[in-house]
Amino acid sequence: MRFVWPYGGRSVFLSGSFARWSELIPMTPVEGCPTVFQAIYSVTPGYHQYKFFVDGEWRHDEHQPYVSGEYGLVNTVLLATDPNFFHPNVTPEITSGSNMEEDTEAFRRLVRITDGNLTDVVPRITEGDLQGSRHRISVFLSAHTTYELLPESGKVVALDVDLPVKQAFHILHEQGIPLAPLWDFSKGQFVGVLTALDFILILRELGNHGSNLTEEELETHTIAAWKEGKAYLNGQIDGHGRALPRRFIHAGPYDNLKDVVLKLLQNEVATVPIIHSSSEDGTFPQLLHLASLSGILKCICRYFRHSSSSLPILQAPICELHVGTWVPEIGESNCRPLAMLRPSASLSAALNLLVQAQVSSIPIVDDNDSLVDIYCRSDITALAKDRAYAHINLNEMTIHQALQLGQDSYSPFEPRSQRCQMCLRSDSLHKVMERLANPGVRRLVIVEAGSKRIEGIVSLSDIFKFLLG
Repeated sequence: MRFVWPYGGRSVFLSGSFARWSELIPMTPVEGCPTVFQAIYSVTPGYHQYKFFVDGEWRHDEHQPYVSGEYGLVNTVLLATDPNFFHPNVTPEITSGSNMEEDTEAFRRLVRITDGNLTDVVPRITEGDLQGSRHRISVFLSAHTTYELLPESGKVVALDVDLPVKQAFHILHEQGIPLAPLWDFSKGQFVGVLTALDFILILRELGNHGSNLTEEELETHTIAAWKEGKAYLNGQIDGHGRALPRRFIHAGPYDNLKDVVLKLLQNEVATVPIIHSSSEDGTFPQLLHLASLSGILKCICRYFRHSSSSLPILQAPICELHVGTWVPEIGESNCRPLAMLRPSASLSAALNLLVQAQVSSIPIVDDNDSLVDIYCRSDITALAKDRAYAHINLNEMTIHQALQLGQDSYSPFEPRSQRCQMCLRSDSLHKVMERLANPGVRRLVIVEAGSKRIEGIVSLSDIFKFLLG
């Protein structure tokens, strides 16, 4: 049977005598009608009562049949298989009869558990459920290696450190990739990674000196020269004024996935190259793949997809688990604010926020704080199209203009429809994990149903920090 709540809300659940008042059934917005929520539930023939749990409060639909009884106002439904079946008019006395007595204690438990607070809604996750789920995930990650992440076929792109930054910029854009490992021919080894963040820093540095970026300036800078200059900018120099070599973060094909996840989290990166050398001294290294948090999360989702009962936390609403960063409640202090910008903000403001807040993307919102788009670090590579970087001023170009510029420039490996992903606070952890496992999606924006007002943000690193405790 289809149950409908047409009056809006942020999170809406259904409960009824057909579920013995012991289950809260999530309701989802109808496509094209964000204020209308629906749920399909199997109901046996007979007389049933039900209520809605909307934004932490019990409600009934006044435009549907309802009665008043021991538990307040409840909606009623009569399902008959026999067309000649007749049921007398329902009266309040019927609601307190034998049909409801067996559900009395279950309903009181449900009310007492929720107590008007959605964070305490059943299904309740116990500490045992949490620790048990974490243990199973930890065992799985420890028992599998990065070798299992390698695709049957594919390609990886590496850049020589002597390549001009200008060419590297174009290559990342043309190949549709946000980063590439760096090869030093003179040393015969991989020495680092060039990312979209490097180009953001280059643009900001040149912008700070009051000059637009030109092809000639890019042509004179090699990747190696930029990396050395970056070390000076960050104060990473030794006592003799020389740039300190930065440790190259990578993984081997036989490293277990748990170690790789911890390496990614501890170094605050989302991707590491998988490098293999058949010689003991590490010479002649081979670049096999790029291991990412999203790829590892995909392995977890695939492995536990048909055994989700062994991980109780997968069915819990994301809001119940305190994962991610949320908009502070009224009167709540000491909370990290969410980084958001308006479409009219300058591109310079967006780049500065990406660097200072150390995030991979920024929600773009209207005057009501409703989500309209997302600006990601990798969007900066769109400026390589038609050499746009040579003709812009970061302080004059708006985020809206920058997104329009890159509208036709997105990689086939990272479609914008996947990158601009949203979820609701009532969505299960499993649903959130499935969406974050998509290529190119590093953060999900939690929005209010209907209005799309931002309520929070959950990232890949948030999920893994929670899963590993």
